Amino acid sequence: MNEIRDPDSQSEDGPVAADITPVDPAPDNRAAGNTGIIAVLGVGGVVALLVLVGVAAVVWLSQTDGGPLPEQGKFVSSSPGFRDAARESGLDFHMGFLPEESGTTFKINLYDHGCGVSVADYDGDGHEDVFFLNQLGSNGLFRNRGDGTFENVTEKVGVGLSDRICVGGTFADVDNDGDQDLFVASTRGGNVFYENQGGGVLKDITKAAGLEHVGHSQTAIFFDYDNDGLLDLYVVHTADWTLDEINPTSKTFKGKGGDGFDAVIQSAKEYNIFYHNNGDGTFTDITKAVGLEGRGWSSDVAVFDYDDDGDQDVLVACMFGRAQLFRNDKGKFVDVTLDTLGRTSWGGMGVKVFDAHNDSRLDILIVDMHSDMWMGLDLSHGSLKLATDSAQKKFRSIFGPMREQDSKLVKTEERWADTLAFSRGEVLFGNAFYRATETGKFEELSEQVGLETLWPWGISVGDFDNDGHQDIFLASGMGFPFYYWPNHLMLNNGDGTFSDHAEDRGIEPPVQGHYHDKKIQDRESVRSSRCAATADFNGDGRLEIITNNFNDIPYYFKNEFNSNNNYVALRLQGTRSNRDAIGARVTATIGKETMLRMVHSAGGYLSQSSRTIHFGLGQREAVDRIEIQWPSGIRQVIENPTLNQLHNVVEPEKTTK
Repeated sequence: MNEIRDPDSQSEDGPVAADITPVDPAPDNRAAGNTGIIAVLGVGGVVALLVLVGVAAVVWLSQTDGGPLPEQGKFVSSSPGFRDAARESGLDFHMGFLPEESGTTFKINLYDHGCGVSVADYDGDGHEDVFFLNQLGSNGLFRNRGDGTFENVTEKVGVGLSDRICVGGTFADVDNDGDQDLFVASTRGGNVFYENQGGGVLKDITKAAGLEHVGHSQTAIFFDYDNDGLLDLYVVHTADWTLDEINPTSKTFKGKGGDGFDAVIQSAKEYNIFYHNNGDGTFTDITKAVGLEGRGWSSDVAVFDYDDDGDQDVLVACMFGRAQLFRNDKGKFVDVTLDTLGRTSWGGMGVKVFDAHNDSRLDILIVDMHSDMWMGLDLSHGSLKLATDSAQKKFRSIFGPMREQDSKLVKTEERWADTLAFSRGEVLFGNAFYRATETGKFEELSEQVGLETLWPWGISVGDFDNDGHQDIFLASGMGFPFYYWPNHLMLNNGDGTFSDHAEDRGIEPPVQGHYHDKKIQDRESVRSSRCAATADFNGDGRLEIITNNFNDIPYYFKNEFNSNNNYVALRLQGTRSNRDAIGARVTATIGKETMLRMVHSAGGYLSQSSRTIHFGLGQREAVDRIEIQWPSGIRQVIENPTLNQLHNVVEPEKTTK
């Protein structure tokens, strides 16, 4: 790796010089189904227990409810791409679900929303490690040995937290001391904050830091809202969707939903919490003062400077209702969603911000899972053909094509809109891809660019084939008792449109098959993913994908794309800015072409990807310049960086142009 610093002799009027000594890079190292069992189930039928209608939301499943999907033969990718290497790499984690909520009995609640995955170098050895969150059982922290294989260090480090349901985890250098601290969000188990003592020794300082909170926390993100060089903390929440009764087997709080969806959406909303970093190891709740409470039912959050005014704005996805884009006006946040974005996804899960067109503007993708539950609890899988035929289509209702078949659903949707406080004019039912325009507003184009999909949860973004255009991985599928649905590898066609290459690039089908080894109530249980993160785990310049799957082991998609394409990578270290450089924008210029990347804290749905900036370059033989806009306002220019290298870049002391 190379370290880039600002020489003391550099003139303030000239570019910041980059003293780079190249080092040797690392060596290049949809499912068929039973579509003829029954017609699409009627909404009012006893069997068609719509997940969003809730005629009777708890079901005891039996073998007579319909046969399983036929297993396909093992698929061998015809082109270089990804290969699932989880087991051979030592990632033996298993996400445990709650049988009383999502198995033996299936309820309509958020327990089936899964748990997160986070990537960070927790021990400071220069290699990206992986942290899996869990519902039932211990979390899993896996140390990267440096070659893309891992060892389980959970017990040694003490972050298992098997006494509570953990949902999302986020690493950040909160105290700017050079190591990664960790925040874990929990469902009614109490959130936890660990301070890294150095060398990967984590100490629970939740109480001392002022971060004790017990509620239905979803996920967290760190960012510096006031540009004081300290990372503040934003924790998003859903609602009070559990009961005070305890499940006898798992010893967890029972979820609502046993008597219908209305019981869930009538739950008291829980609002987001924004903590200001005091700079002394403590935090202060200033949520109301800055206006970041949100509207309840928050699922994910993205932070970026959408209006390019030098401070970080906040976009919150909502799983029942419209999203919220908050513009940062000198530390006060104003909701500008309708004017800036227009209609947003009604059932949003993951949200991700990235430059899809190489135009130096940050576009937005929100994926909408809840709008895809129109088929209900289809135990006989009779809706598979319609789901397949309409997977890339938006409907005009929560109930999709079912609304046209049952006029009573109009009244139901009106009732839900009143309960959840949303207007049909504010929402759309499906994914939303917003292209940034020159006016500072966004244009929604999900169907036009090929990003309307079924049952998406998590988003992971990176240039997986190093061709110079950012691609998307969508963690997807519902799992038991639904039919199998694939993950999506949406490769960028080079013009900001996307095509799914999951099957021909090794993502689908799963190497372990569509079904879990164990049945549930004598029924086949299909695999499904919830979230995904990316990193170059073995240092060869190609991005891997890692998932946390529901009631399953993870996928670790090792990147085996052709290595002839070039790349350049940068690991930023702030000085005046926060040390993690969260919020920094990095632009690569190649002739008339520009590529924009950003250092993100977390996001995409219960996930945190590597903060290393990565530019795939294809066959481009040089980068003219890289410009870094640090959160402090300092701008740094690197001329003609060496390709196929990871460069360490330290923020200079002064602004240059």
